Amino acid sequence: MNRSRKGTNGACLILAAGKGTRMNSAKNKVLHPLLGVPMVAYAVERGRDLGASPIVAVLGHQIDEVAKALELRFGPGFVTVVEQKEQKGTGHAVRLALGGLGGFDGLVTILYGDVPLLQRETLAALVAAAKKSGSLAILTSVAADPTGYGRVVRDDAGAIRSVVEHKDATPAERRIAEINAGIYTAPAAFLRKAVAKLSARNSQGEYYLTDIVARAAKTIGVVSVDAPLAETLGVNDREQLVAAERILVGRLVKKHMEYATFRTPDRVFVEAQVTIEPDAEIGRDVVLRGRTTIGAFARIGDGSILTDTVVGKGAEVLPYCVITESTIGEGAKVGPFAHLRPEKRQTIIEDGAFIGSDTRLVAPVRVGKRAVVAAAGATVTEDVREGALAISRIPCKQVDGHADRLAEGHAHKKTSG
Repeated sequence: MNRSRKGTNGACLILAAGKGTRMNSAKNKVLHPLLGVPMVAYAVERGRDLGASPIVAVLGHQIDEVAKALELRFGPGFVTVVEQKEQKGTGHAVRLALGGLGGFDGLVTILYGDVPLLQRETLAALVAAAKKSGSLAILTSVAADPTGYGRVVRDDAGAIRSVVEHKDATPAERRIAEINAGIYTAPAAFLRKAVAKLSARNSQGEYYLTDIVARAAKTIGVVSVDAPLAETLGVNDREQLVAAERILVGRLVKKHMEYATFRTPDRVFVEAQVTIEPDAEIGRDVVLRGRTTIGAFARIGDGSILTDTVVGKGAEVLPYCVITESTIGEGAKVGPFAHLRPEKRQTIIEDGAFIGSDTRLVAPVRVGKRAVVAAAGATVTEDVREGALAISRIPCKQVDGHADRLAEGHAHKKTSG
C-alpha cells in the first residue's frame, strides 16, 4: 500500500487493541460476529465508505487472528496493521497509528473496532465538518444516563472547551448530558503534535485521546456533529452484542422491505451478504445466512433456515426447511421439513417430479422428469427414471403376544428389585 497516497476523504485509524474482558470470552471481542461478520469489519467498512486511504488498524490482543480476519474480509494489504503491545490508552494507540501513516498530511478519521452501529451518513457529516472548518470535528450525543462517558464541556457562548472523562469529572460536570463519542476527524499535522504532548497524569494512568479536544480549542478550534446515541454505543459484553445485532438486522430488513415482503419483520434474521430480489416473500422466524440469494417472486416459508443457498425465481420453500449450500431452481417447490445438505453427494430432482410426504432421498440420487415417488415415508436409494412411479413400502409384520411379554418383564423387575 502506498501510504503517502491521499484517500478521497483522508485516512482512517481504527483502534482495536483491547481484549474486551467483559465479554468473558477466549476470543477477542472485535472478532465476535455480527450478522456473520467480525465486529471490527464494520469500522473498516465505514472507512471504505469514506474512500479513506490508508486505513490503519491498531491491534494488540490476538493480533494474528484479528489481522487474518481483516485480510480474509478485505484482501491482503487493504488494512495496514500496527501493534500496540502495551495498553496505555487511546492517545497512545493513535500515536502508534500515526506512525503507520508515513508522510500522510491530509485529514485523519479515528474509529473504534467495537462501535459497529455508526452509519455512513453520520461519518460523512463529520468529515465534511472538518473539511469546511479546518478544525477538529467530534461526534457528540445526548444520553439520558451519561454515567461512564466523557462529558463535553462548553463555555457560556456554547463553544467546546474540553472533554472530561467520567472518573475525572467534578459533580457539576457529571450532570452534563452531552457525551463524547470518541470519534474524531482532524488534520494529521494537528494530531501528531497533540498526541505527542499527551500526559498520563489522570486517574487511569493512561494517555487519553480526549485531551486533544482542549488543545484544539486553543489552536485550530473544535466543531461538533450530533449523532444518535444508538450509533455511537460500543459493544462491551454479550448482551450489548445481541442488542447491536438486532439493530443491524432491523436496518437490513427495512432496506429489503422497499421491494420485498417480510410477514413479521421483527422475527427474522438476515445476514449482511444476503441478496433478496424484488417481490420475494419472507415468512415468520426465517433465518437467512451467508451469501444466500432469494430470487424474484420466491417465497420462503415460516421457520426455514437457509445458508449460502440460491433460491430461483418463483421458487417456494415451504415451512421448516433447513437448506445449506444448495441451489433451488426457478419455480421449484421444496418442503415442508426438507433438509438439503451440501457437498458432492447430490440429490437432483428434475422438472415436474413429485415427491410424497416424509420421503427420504439418500444421496447421491436423481429423480427424473415427471417421475413420482408416491408412497408416504418412502426411502429412495437409487435413481428414479423419467416418468416412472417409485414405490418403497415395507410390509407390516405383527408379533402376537408382545404386550403380555412386556408386562411380564416389568413385573419381574419389580419383584427382583
